[in-house]
Amino acid sequence: MSKIAILGATGNAGQRLVDEATRRGHSVTGISRHADEQAPRDGVTWAKADINDVDATAALLAGHDAVILSMPFKDLNFDAVFAIAGKAGIRLLVVGGAASLKNDDGVVLLDTPGFPDFIKVEAAPARDFLNRLKDSASFEWTFLSPAMFFGPGERTGTFRLGTDTLLTAGDGKSSISYEDFAIAMIDEIEEPRHRNMRFTVGY
Repeated sequence: MSKIAILGATGNAGQRLVDEATRRGHSVTGISRHADEQAPRDGVTWAKADINDVDATAALLAGHDAVILSMPFKDLNFDAVFAIAGKAGIRLLVVGGAASLKNDDGVVLLDTPGFPDFIKVEAAPARDFLNRLKDSASFEWTFLSPAMFFGPGERTGTFRLGTDTLLTAGDGKSSISYEDFAIAMIDEIEEPRHRNMRFTVGY
C-alpha cells in the first residue's frame, strides 16, 4: 500500500484518481479547495492547501510515496510547485494535456495550423510545464498525457500506452476516459516505468 496525495482531488480527473487509488487499498490525501465539503470516506483524508504557501504545502506532502498534480496549468504557480516538490522530497506525477503530443508527421499538435486559440490558453502552459520538468526538475517526475478526447466514461482497463505521439484508434478517434486514465496513473505509481519522462494513454 502506498500513501498518495492528490492535488485537485475533487476535479474531473482527480475524483477518478481518488476512486482508483482507494479501490486498490492505497491511502489517499485528497487536497482541494473544497475539502471541507467532502463526505468522509474510507482511505481518504481530506485537506486544504494553498499551493503558493510552499513551506506549509511541502510539510503536508512530505512522507507521501507519490503526489499527483491534477490542476489547471494556466493558473498554476510553476515556481511554487517546483519548490514544494523539491522541499518535500516526493515523486510528482502530473495529469498533463494532449496538445504537447506529436501527430503522425512528428509535429506537436499545439503547433499545427488552425489549432484552436481557446484551447491554447490551457495547452500552452501545460507544454511549458512539461518542458520545465525536462529541463530543470530536481525531483523525480512523470507526466501523463491523455488522448485528445478526455472525458467521463467507463473503466474498461483496456487501453494502450505510448510516449510522445498521440494515440489514435482504428476508427481515427483519439480518446481515453477519466476512469481508464486513472488506471494508467495508479499503475505507474505501483510499477514505475516512466521515471523522469512523459508518456501517454489512449484507446
